[in-house]
Amino acid sequence: MNKPKKKPIIIGILGGVGSGKSAVAAEFAKLGCGVVDADKIAHELLDREAVIKKIVASFGEGVLDRWGRIDHSKVADIVFADADKLLVLNGIIHPLVLARVEVLIKKAKRQGRVKAVVLDMPLLMEVGWAKRCDKLIFVECDERIRAERGEKAGLEGGRKYREKFQISLDKKKSIADNTIDNNSGFSALAGQVTDIFFLYNG
Repeated sequence: MNKPKKKPIIIGILGGVGSGKSAVAAEFAKLGCGVVDADKIAHELLDREAVIKKIVASFGEGVLDRWGRIDHSKVADIVFADADKLLVLNGIIHPLVLARVEVLIKKAKRQGRVKAVVLDMPLLMEVGWAKRCDKLIFVECDERIRAERGEKAGLEGGRKYREKFQISLDKKKSIADNTIDNNSGFSALAGQVTDIFFLYNG
C-alpha cells in the first residue's frame, strides 16, 4: 500500500534588505522547492492597466515613463519618503500580490511535486503572513555587507527608507525557527540551506 504523499510545507524567509533572502530562496529551488517571488509578482502587477490607473489616480501622471508605464524608481522615491503614501501603494498592490501568492501555494500543494514552498516576500511579517508559514528562516547579514550590496546596486538610500517602515530585524530573528548566516560567502550559504532542507524533509 502506497503511503500518502506529504503536502509540502511552507517556508517563509525573513531578513533585512540586501541580506540575501533571494539567494537563499534560489538555493531551496535547486533542492526541489517551489519559490514564490513576491517582488516579481508586484512588478508584473504594475504593468496591469487597472493597477496603473489606480496608481496614477493616487500619485499623478508624473509616475509614468514616456511609454505610459509605471516608473518604479519614481514611485519608490515618493512612497519611501512618506509613510502615508506607502500605505496607499500597499493598499493597491498587496491584496493583489497576496491573492496571487495564495493561488501559487495551492497549485504547488495540489501538484505535490515540490518538497516545500518557499515564500520570498520582503514584507512577510508586516502583512501578517508569518503565521501562514510552517517554518520561518532568518537570513543574518552584517549591516556593512548589506550596505555594500546596496551601494553596488545603487539602492543604499532606498534600503534605509524601506527598513525604516519595517518590523525590526531583532523581532524577525526572534520568531524564526532557524537562522542562516550570510556573512561568509556563497558556499557557506548553500551548505546551510542544504542542512535546513534535510532537517525539514528528513
